[in-house]
Amino acid sequence: MSEFVARIAGGVADLPRAQWDACAGSANPFVSWDFLTALEQSGSVGPGTGWQPLPIVIDGPDGTIAAAAPLYAKTHSQGEYVFDHGWADAWERAGGQYYPKIQIAAPFSPVPGPRLLLRDSTLGPALIAGIETLVERNDLSSAHATFVDPDQIALFEAAGWLIREDSQFHWHNKGYAGFEDFLAELSSEKRKNIRKERRRAVEGLEIVHLSGRDLTEAHWDIFWDFYQDTGARKWGRPYLTRSFFSILGETMADRILLMLALREGQAIAGALNLIGEDTLYGRYWGCREDVPNLHFELCYYQAIARGLDRVEAGAQGGHKLARGYAPQPTYSAHHIPNASFRRAVAGFLDAEREEVQRDRLWLNERTPFRKER
Repeated sequence: MSEFVARIAGGVADLPRAQWDACAGSANPFVSWDFLTALEQSGSVGPGTGWQPLPIVIDGPDGTIAAAAPLYAKTHSQGEYVFDHGWADAWERAGGQYYPKIQIAAPFSPVPGPRLLLRDSTLGPALIAGIETLVERNDLSSAHATFVDPDQIALFEAAGWLIREDSQFHWHNKGYAGFEDFLAELSSEKRKNIRKERRRAVEGLEIVHLSGRDLTEAHWDIFWDFYQDTGARKWGRPYLTRSFFSILGETMADRILLMLALREGQAIAGALNLIGEDTLYGRYWGCREDVPNLHFELCYYQAIARGLDRVEAGAQGGHKLARGYAPQPTYSAHHIPNASFRRAVAGFLDAEREEVQRDRLWLNERTPFRKER
């Protein structure tokens, strides 16, 4: 590998937008300059959050960014959705200091995507080497790249990083002309169940889709209440600040889809999505009235009805299986310099991988699609 110089910036906002996005591409909104800087400018990451932005970049011969990675120094393991609390506990019981660690991620977003942003595709190994050097020069315990695009896993594996596997539930459009075409592919019982769920969920409600100029601060006030309620129940404290949503609405309105359920003109529930080139990414949901199956309607069925190639509805959720969302592998990569700790983690990952793959096979046998397919 030729000699390259990697440098660390104080934040993505400190780097030129056009240069960052030339590396990130346009397919995945979660690694875009707008999304990552909204996190920084809103205080959702940065001082006091345990997420210190330290993006790493390599400049090309023309002086512009040729490769980059959204990198953070983490002082905890919250907001990652790939759990390493047990590793941290074992490391510290052995007398080590697990934190700070290095995280290469789109914060708070369990969305597979590129973690090596490469305008020059040959610079992947150099970027990984730069991350490793940062870990070793600062005597850090580890570096973790989470929800890595499957196409990039081989680069991490070639560099000797440990690969971790898990599953998410995604919906794939197999050439359906509409929602009824999708339903026709399901078993009769599942098809009837979904129709019944949808009728009951929307009874007495109006569902509206908002994007672009239709989004207002009033809508963000409404959704902020939903987000706080859900966050308080799931995480104890919401990760995102109120201003994050306003900034996102200013800079990424055309890539946002906010779905609201209205009763007599008043919003009682909402689901926030980001729009990729061919994928709808479901991110946040909340409600102020408990309506049976409304979560499924807003987060799953309305998303399918948009007609994109794929819907990724977030982490976890075996209940998605019966609604046409099939298990897909997700990957993370882990650099652990300490040889004995690496061996212990590698053994754990081998056993975990077998269990995850068995579970995914079992789930694939239980999808709602007609078996004669």
